[in-house]
Amino acid sequence: MNLHEYQAKELLKRYKVPTQEGIAVSNIDEAVSAYNKISAETGSRFVVVKAQIHAGGRGKGRMVEVPDQSGVKVVKSADDIATVAKNILGNTLVTIQTGPAGKVVSKLLVAQDMYYDGPSDRKEFYMSILLDRATKQNVIIYSTEGGMDIEDVAHNTPEKINKEWVHPGMPLQAFQARKIAFGLGLSGTAFKNMVKFVTNLYDAYVGLDCSMVEINPLFKSSDDKIIAVDCKMNVDENSLMRHPDLAEMRDKSEEDPTEVEAGEFNLNYVKLDGNVGCMVNGAGLAMATMDMIKLAGGEPANFLDVGGTANAQTVEAGFRIIMKDPNVKAILVNIFGGIVRCDRVAAGVIEAYNKMGNINIPIIVRLQGTNAEAAKELIVNSGLKVQSAILLSEAAELVQKAIN
Repeated sequence: MNLHEYQAKELLKRYKVPTQEGIAVSNIDEAVSAYNKISAETGSRFVVVKAQIHAGGRGKGRMVEVPDQSGVKVVKSADDIATVAKNILGNTLVTIQTGPAGKVVSKLLVAQDMYYDGPSDRKEFYMSILLDRATKQNVIIYSTEGGMDIEDVAHNTPEKINKEWVHPGMPLQAFQARKIAFGLGLSGTAFKNMVKFVTNLYDAYVGLDCSMVEINPLFKSSDDKIIAVDCKMNVDENSLMRHPDLAEMRDKSEEDPTEVEAGEFNLNYVKLDGNVGCMVNGAGLAMATMDMIKLAGGEPANFLDVGGTANAQTVEAGFRIIMKDPNVKAILVNIFGGIVRCDRVAAGVIEAYNKMGNINIPIIVRLQGTNAEAAKELIVNSGLKVQSAILLSEAAELVQKAIN
């Protein structure tokens, strides 16, 4: 589950991670009020405004309605922030990570300007923590080259990207925190502050059950403070039962609507770019089904696991979700009847088909396992335009005919 920057920063504060101070706002009046408050507290008329969306590249992004307006802007007056808020709120921001469709901005973060003290001795670093699946360990990735061009740094000068692995059953060791601070070229007070920062950041990553946390830029001020100016955070959805307060932070408006709808029916759904919709029970069988579709000359339009307790309601919901994709030219239902009986699934398919009524694309149903023969007989005798298969090879052949 992705979090907004302002949410992530509030969570980091629980772990004593220094962050850029800011106020989340939803309208122009709130933005002006936040500007006046932050300007009075900092003694500076410079304040930064940041669009809050679940995507990076906001500083280089552009508003569709106001092309010369990016998603991050430094303002210097109440009138200035009112204009910027009007240009961004409710409008669509397109960045390198959103794709051409962009994302609608419903919140802004009005924050203190960290570049108050001139360029004398300030620095921008990069730091992130995530799971390295190759080593089965958490890894802290850090670089002296932080800022908006970190992707270019990773591509053009990978030697400037450093990594420190931490065993998931162990806390970050003191020598590792010092190693990272040394690796960033720090000394004195800045060195000590960085050691505290990375230690607390790692504690936050573990304590919040994050799957990723990224700080870019990680800022060192001229007075040697270490501050998270930006933060992207992703929380493992499987851990939300332990974090009901984090579950309440979920912003469904930032997610794919079909994936949100699927979640409401406890369906595991991921939209893809193909032409054959899949409805399968079990993640392993779903992956095998997607491979089979590709071997048959098609492309899977989705990953959809209905689980081991599929019934008429979940099957109908699955059909409705798949058919919202205009690229789908055929639907393959591939169910192995272990826990669930095949005849029950077949009945669900027939009931869903009759309820929806306007299905005008081929549907191939492959049922194997408990009561598979009875299930095939139900479908054959239903009078519906549903093609039945028992063998996987049969299903592949029917899919090939459907898409051709």
